[in-house]
Amino acid sequence: MPLSMVNIGETKNIVKINGKDKTRRFLENLGFVEGADVTVVSSIAGNMIVNVKDTRVAIDHSMANRIMV
Repeated sequence: MPLSMVNIGETKNIVKINGKDKTRRFLENLGFVEGADVTVVSSIAGNMIVNVKDTRVAIDHSMANRIMV
């Protein structure tokens, strides 16, 4: 399921990153790599703050839909 469907406070493991090469590289540079754990800190109006590799990152709904957990 996409990261955008994960409830606040849940920790999931990243299975796959979808999208074009440029988008995947951008997400990988932020720490979203296959096998990494990601925790949803908050979600407001589709925008999410997540904790990945001990760093908090804000992503929008379309980016969260590309991250499969």
